[in-house]
Order: sequence, then C-alpha cells, then structure tokens
Amino acid sequence: MDVIATDVLVVGGGAGGTAAAIQAARRGASVVLVSELPWLGGMLTSAGVAAPDGNELAAFQTGIWGDFLKALRQQHPQGLDNGWVSFFTYNPAVGAQVFADWVKALPNLKWVRGQRPREVLRQGDGEGGCVVGVRFDSLLVQATITIDGTELGDVLALGEVPHRWGWETRDVWDEPSAPVSLTDPTDPLYAITQKYPVQSPTWVVLMEDYANRGANRAGSADAPEIYPAPQPSPDSCFEGAWTNCRDYQTGDDATPAGDMCLNYGRLPDNRLMINWPHQGNDYGVGLNRLIESDTAREQYGREARWHSQSFARYIQTQLGRRYGLAYEVFPQIKSSPGGAFALMPYYRESRRLEGLTTVSERDILPMEDAQVAALPMNTEGDMSAIALGNYPNDHHYPGFEMPLAPKAIRWGGRWTGTPFTIPYEALIPNSIDGLLVCEKNISVSHIANGATRLQPVVLGIGQAAGMAAALCVEQGCWPRDLVKNGGVRSLQNALITDPTAPAAVVPLFNLPPEHPDWLQAQQYYLAHPDKYPSNGYHLSTGTKTGTNAKQRHSTPNTVNTDQTNIDKPTDKGANKTTSAISIKGVFCRKDEEHYELYQTSVKELPKRFLLVTVSSEITDAFRQILDRQQVEVLGMWNAAGKWLLCTQICSR
Repeated sequence: MDVIATDVLVVGGGAGGTAAAIQAARRGASVVLVSELPWLGGMLTSAGVAAPDGNELAAFQTGIWGDFLKALRQQHPQGLDNGWVSFFTYNPAVGAQVFADWVKALPNLKWVRGQRPREVLRQGDGEGGCVVGVRFDSLLVQATITIDGTELGDVLALGEVPHRWGWETRDVWDEPSAPVSLTDPTDPLYAITQKYPVQSPTWVVLMEDYANRGANRAGSADAPEIYPAPQPSPDSCFEGAWTNCRDYQTGDDATPAGDMCLNYGRLPDNRLMINWPHQGNDYGVGLNRLIESDTAREQYGREARWHSQSFARYIQTQLGRRYGLAYEVFPQIKSSPGGAFALMPYYRESRRLEGLTTVSERDILPMEDAQVAALPMNTEGDMSAIALGNYPNDHHYPGFEMPLAPKAIRWGGRWTGTPFTIPYEALIPNSIDGLLVCEKNISVSHIANGATRLQPVVLGIGQAAGMAAALCVEQGCWPRDLVKNGGVRSLQNALITDPTAPAAVVPLFNLPPEHPDWLQAQQYYLAHPDKYPSNGYHLSTGTKTGTNAKQRHSTPNTVNTDQTNIDKPTDKGANKTTSAISIKGVFCRKDEEHYELYQTSVKELPKRFLLVTVSSEITDAFRQILDRQQVEVLGMWNAAGKWLLCTQICSR
C-alpha cells in the first residue's frame, strides 16, 4: 500500500471538498485530495445539479463561487440564462473541467481518484485524541489536518466522531419548524418524521429537447424511446407532476404546463435537468440504507436511478417523443451507466457533526423587523462568520409539503432568501483535533440543513475549511485553537483578502465584490458586528442604515450596473452571441417587488414579461420608476423564465 504524507488531506471531491483543497493549496499548504469519482464538484457536476440555487445576488457572488460563475460564462458564450429555477445553468461536464483545471494549476495539490475511505487513523484514547490520516482502498495518507468533504459524512462514521442523523425535536434548539415529538401520532409532522429520517436525494437524469435539436443520429425527428427501468416505478407516482407548475412561474400563460416543468432546469444545448420535486424523481424509500453499509447504499442508488428513468419515460409518454434522454454527458462508471444519468445521487442531507456550535433554524431566520439573520457570536465574544448564504429553507419529502418558518423576501422583482452566515465553530468537532468538516456534514440541525445545504453555501464552507487548515499548518495549531485569542479574525481576514478569490463573510446587499468599498465594509463589520444593519445595506452608498427596506436612496434616471457579474450587452437588438437585448416599453408595477414590461419594440419577444435583477442598483431603480412610465431596459432574455435579467435601465 502506498503511503503519502501531507499537510492537509481532503477526503471527498464534492463541492466543499474541492473548494477546501483548492483554497488550502492556494494558501501554500501541501494538499492531497482523494475522491471516489472521476469528476470534481459533487452536487455541481457529478450529481448533475447544473442549476445551483442561492447566492444568486451580485453581492453574494464572491470567493470560489463567484470565480466558478465567471469561468462558466467564459465557457458558455450564449450565457447561463437558460432555465427558470436558477440564474445559472450550464453543462455539468464544463463545470467539472473548470474544477479540474484549477486543481491542475496547483503543483502542491495532488488529486487521487477512484479511492474510498476505509479507516480513520487516530492518536489518543477515549473521546478526545486527534485524527492523523485516512486509509483508503490502496492508499494511506498521513496528514496534519484532515477535512471530511464526503457527501454523507463517511469520515465521521469511520472515525467514530460524534454526529447526528435525522430529526431533532423543538425543545433541543427552540426551532419553530421542528416537531414537538417524534413519537406522538398527533404531532402534525409525525407522518413525515416516521417515513423520512432525512431529506430525500434525487438521482438526476438529463433529457434533451429533440424538437429544437433537429434530427437525431438515426435521422429521425423523434427522440429514441426510453425503455422501462429494470425495477420500474408505476406511473401513479408521477401523476400531477406539473399540475401546480404555474404557481412558480407567473406571467407565462402560453407554454403548456408540462413543457414549463421541463424548462425548470433547461441547460445549454437543449438539455433538460430532471430534478423535479413534485411527484417527480425525488426518491425517499429506505433512506437509512445510506448509512448502513456499502451494499445497502448501492442498492438505494440503483433504485433511485431506476426511479428517475421511470420518470423520464413518463415524461416522454405524456409529452411526446420530442423529449428523450440526453447522450454523452456523464462518463460511465461502476455505479452509473453514465450518458444521461448523473454519477451519483444528489444528496441533500448527511450525517451531521456534533460541533463546537450548531447552526439551528433560529440562526438562519431574519431578526425581528429585519431582512438579515444575526451575525454569529462565539463564546470568546468574537463574531465568527466564515461563509454566507441566502436560500429560503427548503425540505424535500415526497408526498408531503413541509411547513417551515418563512425566510424569503421579494427583491429584484422575484423571491429570494434572507441572508445568513455559517460560524467557524460549526466546522470543528467537540473534542477531536486534527479534523474539520466542509460539506452538508457541518454541525447543523436537521431543520436548518434545508438552507445550509445549497451548493454556493457549501463552496463557501469548503473555502473557509481549506483556509483554516492552511492557517493551522502555518501556525502549528489545531482548528479549535483558531477560536481562541481572536484567531477567527485571522481566518476571516485571510478569506476577504485572498489574492485569487476573496470571499465575503458578511452579507451586504449593495456591495458586490468589485465595489471599491467592499473590503473596507467587510473589515468594518468584522470589527463592529453590533453595527451590522438590519436591512443588510451598507451605509456608504447613501442608504440610511437600519431604515425599512422600501426606504432606499434615490436613484438617478440612468443606472448602469458594472458590478452585476453579468456579461454586458454589446448590441441594442437581439444579439445571438451575448443574448443581450435593448427594449423600450411601459413599466408596470404589478405588486410589491413584482415588475413587468409591456413592449412592442422587439417582435421576437412576448408583449408582456417579467423584469428581474440581481443588482441592488437596479432593484433601487425599480422602486423609483413610476407605474406606467416609459423606459428603456437592457439585459439578458430568459426564454424559459419569460423574464429579462436587467443590467441597465434608462427612464424616458
């Protein structure tokens, strides 16, 4: 068996593990990254979820997440505005190549593929001690700091590190959405808690819109037939899958509901990501198998993949041979046939560490009369945020709608989530040294996991874990030592001043990373967390800190948002290369933060469509424009969402 010694070992090549390895190596540590699969990126690539949710606002596109989006735009000149569930959809193989290129560019980062962890090496007895490495199938890696970046917290289990799996009752953390009891049949959540110990994964399958592709390889205009799975799910599982689709897509009355459902995850090249939660391909049968044994997990995976194949067949039989399986997207591996099928399930929940602190639902909900969550304060009296997110809390239990405390706001013409942060202490085990976590396996409650599990958040957690590991190597200390004597500040400063991918740790709606005040503002709130504005708007641009979200600074007639991280338009008409469009029309305020444009200047587009943005400047402009005012808007047209993603507004 080969033996390697390194500063930092990252186990797992998912979103968090990949980010951790890249960041630790960029900081100068020697790093070994060991993954089971041939692609890096996990949820973003191998699991096929090429339509990431959350952190979509310009101000939250920072760090490795922001750089990932920039790299995707370079590889997709037609833009990322393809589906309506996300502002960013892309070819998953392109995403995997981005990560692979970043890793290849780091000579002090060694990536080993095709290895699964089998034993965690520890020194010391009892509950304490430290992790000193991991034995894999045919490799042993000795490390100063080990990071668990596995999809299901496998290092936690192998190392007998205390962790959680499943639900907690309301009395544990006073979470408003948690069940009062797990044993009382009269509890409103009893049926869900008994059937689903964790959120349901999905085995993503990619379909293709053959009507827009033209004739297939066989010369037929129809897609090849999708055959029944070896263990097919009955059609009754999927009846009504797109019944309520219009509830999510206002302003589109022309597209049939089934086609609208598929446009949810439309990718470039007429491909369609099938990751549909309502009577779709979430698969929640026997979820405890995920942590029982390799054999049980593999059995679950086969069934989940067959369930998605059955759903794809149902789509084809109901909507016609216009839709078929995509080809040559994913490579074939032992656990997946590849082609249209992702390399692994999209796991929404993991074993969860028992850490120095636990992120609960109270930590992700906005403060009273505010639109941001409170910044986390640790036992040393320091503000310890190291990553941020803003996704609404979202849980998946097939057949059930989970009632959750609301944490969504209308912003930029659409719904988004209220911002929250992840504290560094949630990455550190209670009593074991030499170990950090960086995936869905952080110390988080089952309820709060619905918001912390999203891809951009996990990338941020991974980046912070990698930076923390490198700092520990530099300083000759354990991860918990960074909590003491103001050490968290050194981690936060390293993140916001990283020369390659500076990452925000304090959410501010109106300061994208390119803004000249960005770094100064981040440093200010690190030093003065008590001054963090309840509306999330930094004072420097003219907004009165602490005022109501509607009472923002006045906006000039012309707004040009160079900080939106969106390719700027180069043509005043429909441009097939950049998707940039300039349109004149009548601005209509349909409701609070619901804006539409009535236009006749571009005949290829609908006469009425939604206006949305990810820019705070454009959001403020929307609020200032009068109803029925003539305007000229520039932006990126999204045919699936029937909206224009605005990058510039000129009042007339």
